[in-house]
Amino acid sequence: MSSREQDQLTVGLAQIAPVWLQRAATIDKVVRWCAEAAGRGCGLVAFGEALVPGYPFWIEHTDGARFESGLQKDIHAHYLDQAVQIEAGHLEPVASAARQLGLAVVLGIIERPADRGGHSVYCSRVHIGADGNIASVHRKLMPTYEERLSWAQGDGHGLQVHAVGPFQVGGLNCYENWMPLARAALQAQGEDLHVALWPGNLRNTEGCTRFLAREGRSYVLSVSGLLRRSDVPPDSPAGAMLATCPEVLANGGSCIAGPDGEWVVPPQVGAEELIVATLDHRVVRRERQNFDLAGHYARPDVVRLVVDRRRQAIACFNDAAG
Repeated sequence: MSSREQDQLTVGLAQIAPVWLQRAATIDKVVRWCAEAAGRGCGLVAFGEALVPGYPFWIEHTDGARFESGLQKDIHAHYLDQAVQIEAGHLEPVASAARQLGLAVVLGIIERPADRGGHSVYCSRVHIGADGNIASVHRKLMPTYEERLSWAQGDGHGLQVHAVGPFQVGGLNCYENWMPLARAALQAQGEDLHVALWPGNLRNTEGCTRFLAREGRSYVLSVSGLLRRSDVPPDSPAGAMLATCPEVLANGGSCIAGPDGEWVVPPQVGAEELIVATLDHRVVRRERQNFDLAGHYARPDVVRLVVDRRRQAIACFNDAAG
């Protein structure tokens, strides 16, 4: 392999809709798109925020803030039932595909972790290595606006980067991509390929993706999902939102910006598709010549960040030895 080939990584952005609020069927769909990405030469494929089993669009369209609403309780119970429990092996089909295909996967899930009691859900970014191992799980630090009626607050445990080809890959969920300190935590670890996960919509990606890339002197992949009225089964517990929701709830907007802040792939809207591009690490090194915010342009003697990466827990049990 030439030095130029060693500098390159082909990536895929899988802009797809979930099989609405159906965990197993959506995971099967993710596996199929992983196979397509590998078939097109990708070493990394990314999927949108909360894809498995879906983003809680119903909150906005079904009076989601009404207290003690039977409808909201029914939907929430179903959401928990279809959420992902990693420790139960729900992601094993994706991990197995990653291993067989030699493909790193960044996937947005709704996680129902046992380590927080098993009855709250978190918007999580999962990084699965090409070896099939789950490298990290980042729980969204702060749910945005109405998301707080469904999701719990995450922690710093998953603020990690991972080597994929010549790049150090990190990722954040939706509006936390706007959080300078969360970005700095990843940049301090050498991040030079940032994956920004979004539920979908051009308005989320077109304004910030190039800025994030220019600031970080890194490639930024903004990967979004899709959701249309036709994707919502009328008999779903969340089917009540069909009475008021628009024809298109999430129109995509997936895109890639380079370390110079210019488009590699401008935002794509309206269709399920695999967006593929080959990235060149040499471009990162060129742009770091005059600005490296974690390196020669940093002043840790003046300002620095302290990050708590302990996984949060409500109790610490110190059991005496039997």
